[in-house]
Amino acid sequence: MQTFEIFLLSTPGLERVVAEEAAAAGFDVTGKHAGGVTIHGAWPEVWRANLELRGPGAVLARLGTFRASHLSELDKKARKFPWDEILRADTPVKVSAACKASRIYHSGAVKQRVEDALKAAGLTIAEDADVEVMARIEKDICTISIDTSGALLHKRGHKEAMAKAPLRETMASLFLRQCGYVGTEPVLDPMCGSGTFVLEAAEIARGLHPGRDRAFAFEKLKTFDAAAWAQMRLPKPAVDLPFRFTGFDRDAGAITASKANAERAGVASMTDFAQAPVSALRRPEGPPGLVIVNPPYGKRIGDVKKLTGLHAALGQALREGFSGWRVGLVTNEKALAQATGLPFIKPSAPVLHGGLRVHLWRTEALK
Repeated sequence: MQTFEIFLLSTPGLERVVAEEAAAAGFDVTGKHAGGVTIHGAWPEVWRANLELRGPGAVLARLGTFRASHLSELDKKARKFPWDEILRADTPVKVSAACKASRIYHSGAVKQRVEDALKAAGLTIAEDADVEVMARIEKDICTISIDTSGALLHKRGHKEAMAKAPLRETMASLFLRQCGYVGTEPVLDPMCGSGTFVLEAAEIARGLHPGRDRAFAFEKLKTFDAAAWAQMRLPKPAVDLPFRFTGFDRDAGAITASKANAERAGVASMTDFAQAPVSALRRPEGPPGLVIVNPPYGKRIGDVKKLTGLHAALGQALREGFSGWRVGLVTNEKALAQATGLPFIKPSAPVLHGGLRVHLWRTEALK
């Protein structure tokens, strides 16, 4: 089977964690780049990456490259590209284009030439198509890729109910990984919102694939094998865990949303959600684990000065009642992290979230 380069789109700042996840899942990682990770494989690896990996935002199949230093050369070579080996004549496609450090610098002109080549191959162009052909020209080399995911991969298909300032599931899973979470311990979120951290942690522990309940763009390609895909999607046997996953929030609507999302994700039996303020935070029964939280921070929700007391109360509750537990806290304000009084180690590299540069602050096991 022909192999090719596969690009795992990553949130900037989390490329290393995406690479670690892919390597741990048995993929052939070939490089880390700004905004993504490359692996090598064939179409089954494309399908499995979409189904199993929690961190990437999309999976792009890089199907070929050629030199194009002027538009006429691009037009000629795009028309010779083997579109009919990959794309179906009965499935519309859309085109996106980008140019960087090349003699061809007009992305709109590139888009038009590729669309003309696709039309010449008997394909239909539609801006609302599920299948996207991507042309990128960098240093006069044109790379043709297909977005095999369709909707971004944080859209698992379970979290319909949303709270304020939600964290994407992909980012939440990578923060969990950065905290050393592998599914063998309980997780608690004292400000859970719509339950993202709790749900991701429970799914990891249960061995549930993040893409198990959604559709992908690759299902509309000629290269798709429905029988092989059905076999790949077979669920793993259920396992009984000696611990649970817990979320608290002072907002009743957030708790309602979390419970509904847990039901849709199939982890309601493993999770507990309750309305409670940080001041009432208590350690659950069972072994120690990970407390991870994406609390309000100044430019996202609320005011920094008013939130200092909230973070101080959170830190006090954790220091006094969570001996043996580790803590992960997401914020863009160093002062808020310090207000907790927790013994954080050096924070992670900055990550863009909602237009802000946030850090993950982590502790070792609290004493």
